[in-house]
Amino acid sequence: MSVPLAARERVERLREEIREHNHRYYVLDDPLIPDAEFDRLVAELSALERDHPELLTPDSPTQRVGAAPLASFATVRHRVPMISLANAMSDEALARFHEQILADFPDRATIHYTAEPKLDGLAVSLRYADGRLIQAATRGDGASGEDVTQNVRTIGGIPLRLRGSDVPAVLEVRGEVYMTRAGFARLNAEASRRGERGFANPRNAAAGSLRQLDPRVSASRPLRFCAYGWGELEGDPGESQYRMLQRLAGWGVPISRELSRVEGLDGCRRYFDALAQRRDALPFDIDGVVFKLDRIADQASLGATSHHPRWAIARKFPAQEELTLVESIEFQVGRTGAVTPVARLTPVSVGGVTVSNATLHNIDEVRRKDVRVGDTVIVRRAGDVIPEVVSVVLSRRPAQTRSVDLPSHCPVCGADVIRPPGEVVARCSGGLYCPAQRKQAIRHFASRRAMDIEGLGDKLIEQLVDQGWVRQPADLYHLSVARLAGLERMGERSATNLVDALERSKSTTLARFIHALGIPNVGETTARALAETFGELAALLDARTPEQLLACEIKGVGPIIAAEIAGFLAQPDNRAAIARLIDAGVHWPAAAVSEATSPIQPLAGTLIVITGSLSRPRDEIAAWLQSLGAKVTGSVSRKTDYLLAGESAGSKLATARTFGVEIIDERGLQALIDASHGEAPANA
Repeated sequence: MSVPLAARERVERLREEIREHNHRYYVLDDPLIPDAEFDRLVAELSALERDHPELLTPDSPTQRVGAAPLASFATVRHRVPMISLANAMSDEALARFHEQILADFPDRATIHYTAEPKLDGLAVSLRYADGRLIQAATRGDGASGEDVTQNVRTIGGIPLRLRGSDVPAVLEVRGEVYMTRAGFARLNAEASRRGERGFANPRNAAAGSLRQLDPRVSASRPLRFCAYGWGELEGDPGESQYRMLQRLAGWGVPISRELSRVEGLDGCRRYFDALAQRRDALPFDIDGVVFKLDRIADQASLGATSHHPRWAIARKFPAQEELTLVESIEFQVGRTGAVTPVARLTPVSVGGVTVSNATLHNIDEVRRKDVRVGDTVIVRRAGDVIPEVVSVVLSRRPAQTRSVDLPSHCPVCGADVIRPPGEVVARCSGGLYCPAQRKQAIRHFASRRAMDIEGLGDKLIEQLVDQGWVRQPADLYHLSVARLAGLERMGERSATNLVDALERSKSTTLARFIHALGIPNVGETTARALAETFGELAALLDARTPEQLLACEIKGVGPIIAAEIAGFLAQPDNRAAIARLIDAGVHWPAAAVSEATSPIQPLAGTLIVITGSLSRPRDEIAAWLQSLGAKVTGSVSRKTDYLLAGESAGSKLATARTFGVEIIDERGLQALIDASHGEAPANA
């Protein structure tokens, strides 16, 4: 039974949105939507994947936690993954969790849990060897995080050496770095005295303080640490979660003073209700309670999914709500061009935090809730972090209010605002010149899979844009060594290397160039299909309407993507920016209609998956295989012809064996090509 096209497109759109929100929440510490809205997106995606299991892929956001670590810090691979917790948003959900535990252990008269507050901070892992702190890392994406050892060493509550004579040879302590409300207030007061902008809330303050490149900055911040568990452990943790945490305390590691051992569902409920009543009086922010099976053997018996343990759950508090007035509704343009309505509110204290702005998500939400200027609204801090407008109190609506319309032009640059049929997100189409998108556009243009400009990192892009030297991608090609050498941390050698890299990047392919433009929803695969279809840039630029693009029957280009491409190419300033790039010397071989097409295609129609460490970067090998006619995908299925496996091959290797897929190494691949009269590149 085939999957409806609408379901496929919705799944891809949800994955894109969830990955973006994960990135903003876990990496940038700058979330855009409430936790409740994020949970709804994940729930919808999970439901679609459950209804259509053929759409489930290993890289789906439902199969992983969070997003990838920033490159600013060294990357640490967690020996034991730092997976997340399942959430119970209601008492009924908690009861279902307990009922499942009872079903798993039908011979138990009683079930005991450990109970502790769910702190609102940043999860970290502390690695001790022979009792000495040797490494600290953030959770990151659950599999790997950022090395923040030097910053963690500045937190007074974290022991640099464990107490006692019975400490394990290896111990990874898992816990939360957070900030008390009093410490947060002092930090913001000091920032105010210096004329600086303060943090929005204690969680962002803690995350931002820990992830400083200069440890002296972290040392000046009032950070705390509280352990809630452990990862790798050389030795026996004993029989009880509660007692093991007490052992950690004995070794000098801070644990929660609210830690308790409770019996059954009634015990969980009493603990939750009691803590909820004292929530506002606690010295730190919490957003719920974590319950874990106390018997460690039971935990091992139940195991975990790729996302969360089956023996633990986070019972979340209901979001806090207050009434206030909508003073105005404005539209903001994000770094990716998303045009988002924001309600400006009469300031109100919600859960101890003054709220003056609330996201309205998108124009559909504005219309569904019918939010208007002058309305009295219920505002909620979902997840204790981001405020949102829940609903309008219609009985208090003043006369002669007007409904809100989506602007037809970008409030920043004046370009057309494009919202393809069926799409939730509206976007500014001035991607190459809109000031709100400038840094993101340059970042994408220079990325490895686009123009591949080596040495042009995020920090340098920030400087170039802030100085006003780079407003469009073409401005990069007018930078000189003399000018660049004057920038902070640059120097003449680095400046020379960058100018050389810029010069090399001018010689590219049409597919890479199209991808580098940053057209919404046009990734590498779609860019390659466009290059194959049109052959030259001029032909693509002539296709100015969605109907023209759809008539070409381009692989992967449906009504939504066609509307995005046409909207982008219809903007005169985008076309001018493209012309400036050509004038700056960006070019590609006229004969190369596509980087994925070759006169000799010995692997035509072959489906190949790549895994493990190989002699060259995977994307380079993938591009070569595609030039030989192969289709390279990211997941193994029964239709896969070959798995190209290098060293440290992971779960794909086991999946391939399960499906009976032929597994080859690089020598085997070369033999396969030779047998088909293909020719490998000189460095293969």
